[in-house]
Amino acid sequence: MQEKWLDRVITVLGWAPTSGPRIPLIAALAVMAASYLLLPSSAPQASLPEPAAVSPALALATLAGRPPSFPGAFSKGAPPPPDSAAAVRAAGADQPVAWQAMTSELEAAAKSYPGSVAIYIKDLKRGWEWSYHADDIFPAASLIKLPVMIAVFNKIGNGEVSLSSPVILRRSVRMGGSGSIKWMKDGSRLTVLKLLEKLIDESDNTAQRMLIDEVGMGYLQRQFPKMGLVFTEIYPEGLSLSSSAVKYENYTTAREMSMLLEKIYKGEAVDPQSSQLMLDILKRRRPSSRLAKTLPPGWQIAHKTGLLRKACHDSSIIFSPDGDYVLTVLTGHNRNYSSAKTFIGRLGRITYRRYGSDQGLLARAGRAVVDAR
Repeated sequence: MQEKWLDRVITVLGWAPTSGPRIPLIAALAVMAASYLLLPSSAPQASLPEPAAVSPALALATLAGRPPSFPGAFSKGAPPPPDSAAAVRAAGADQPVAWQAMTSELEAAAKSYPGSVAIYIKDLKRGWEWSYHADDIFPAASLIKLPVMIAVFNKIGNGEVSLSSPVILRRSVRMGGSGSIKWMKDGSRLTVLKLLEKLIDESDNTAQRMLIDEVGMGYLQRQFPKMGLVFTEIYPEGLSLSSSAVKYENYTTAREMSMLLEKIYKGEAVDPQSSQLMLDILKRRRPSSRLAKTLPPGWQIAHKTGLLRKACHDSSIIFSPDGDYVLTVLTGHNRNYSSAKTFIGRLGRITYRRYGSDQGLLARAGRAVVDAR
């Protein structure tokens, strides 16, 4: 287990893997930890949870120099650090003026919001990408259901579970919050496919509990890193619907949620058939808030939202006349959920204006770049 975590630390820090003894590396990490503890007390530090409550994701984020961005993580008045990589990507020579104007508008809106914000956007046709604090960690809330769905499909792909496998509803797995399954009779039989549909369509918490019991929490915890997830983790405590902080939170980042959606879009999540079915399920969910609220008529959106413990999110694939793109917005430290939803919708509207067929700004700028080459 220690070896696995050491491998993940090496990956996050960008160090090359070694095949020899790791004693020097462990010693180096110990020196880093000791240096941190010996810092003057006047140095600004994040107000972190007690050591026993720190999840591996939080430990990795701190070690990698990526301060966390979940409610309560920053000391009072300390703003999140700038995302220097965002400026580099925004200045790419192959990105037209219209794209850069859009990302500048997104950044200005994010900086003016009275809370924590992370944004990741990628044009799936042209490969342009831009981010703002995309590696900060936030409570995943119901976004955790996206990797849960992919992990279940992996079990199906391996022949260990079937879409038609029946799962029995028992009183012990009922959960409150979103979803209609909790109102069904004990003993009701639902197929794995129906549970997956409920998991996304209604963000059904009982469906999630039934699926987790079917595949096993240990399986999910082992499968998440295999998907390429470093900071996105799942713990039983993190599934609690409590509005208060929990001992082990389920964290995620805007970049990792976007990465999962891109894999689904490209048919690389499990296999092309599974990816297509997952995409179809994600397209069915169409709540009238956040990114879906201001979506232009005729456009499609495949997405998952999350709302819990002062966090409000939306991670989406948007199908526009001028090309498809991934857009993930995570928010924390929210004063209220209503303002957070409105803010996310505002960011969506900024991108819709640029991708809209009526103006065609991005389309014309894109063609100009191609013609100039």
